[in-house]
Amino acid sequence: MDTARKLGQTGRLGRYAAIHRRGVFVAWALIAVGLGLLAPRVETALSGAGWEAGGSESVQVRDRLQREFGGAGSYALQIAVHSSGARANAPRLQRTVAAVGRVLAADPAVGAVIPPHPGASISADGRTAIVVGTAAGGPNEMVAAADRLRPEIAAAAGSGTEANLTGAAGMWADFNEANREAMLRSELISWPVTLAILVLAFGSLVAAGLPLMLTITGLVASAGVLYLGSLISPISIWAMNFALMFALALGIDYALFVVMRFRAALAGERSAVEAVAEAMDSAGKAVLFSALTVLVSISAVLLVP
Repeated sequence: MDTARKLGQTGRLGRYAAIHRRGVFVAWALIAVGLGLLAPRVETALSGAGWEAGGSESVQVRDRLQREFGGAGSYALQIAVHSSGARANAPRLQRTVAAVGRVLAADPAVGAVIPPHPGASISADGRTAIVVGTAAGGPNEMVAAADRLRPEIAAAAGSGTEANLTGAAGMWADFNEANREAMLRSELISWPVTLAILVLAFGSLVAAGLPLMLTITGLVASAGVLYLGSLISPISIWAMNFALMFALALGIDYALFVVMRFRAALAGERSAVEAVAEAMDSAGKAVLFSALTVLVSISAVLLVP
């Protein structure tokens, strides 16, 4: 039977891919590996400085404060040095303050180190002092600096004292860390459960593993695409959460449609190539238009400031 005459464009594309499967596989493997090599960089490339409306009055005021006060605005690094016994003029507290100042001064994201002053950044009981490292970069750079310097600052505390990073940059660094841990935990739980459901649906580990493998590959590739996108324009760290959500929901869903349609065609005494062409001409076409609809609808957020 000549199936080529009855096929639409997606069916013909599927038929071509099935006939030239080795070349298609190599091409997609190269793309996936290339994007996968960029994927580890996405975590530090995405914007982690919270929510803001670009061009709004609040952002303009924040930027002006940053300029007028020499980087001592909301995203300056603030370190609370505390001692339960010694006061601010005690040698051990002074040593910790000096050690924290050296850690801050050594980082390129810090412009200047402002030591604690009585009546301004020393508590009334004299046991807590604030050391400020002014911001030499934007919010994203300062959040990255807070994440980078947090262990060094804690280690700089001498005996009987403690040094804790605080302020907006420190808060968002903690938030991003909690977000990463939550994503990893959700993946550890969701992937095995998803695989078990797919095995029950297909009755075969190989058939069940195919949609899952494609989903994982798509997630890794999307991380690489997000990194490339961050080189052009700031992208929120929440994009990774959405990528994971869509990879699980839509990636597996779409793969199920195509695989199930292919197996049905194969059971109808079609050859493997004809089964691929038929699956792509029906389920593949539906997946294509559904994906485009989702893409267009999600892109509407670009219209909102």
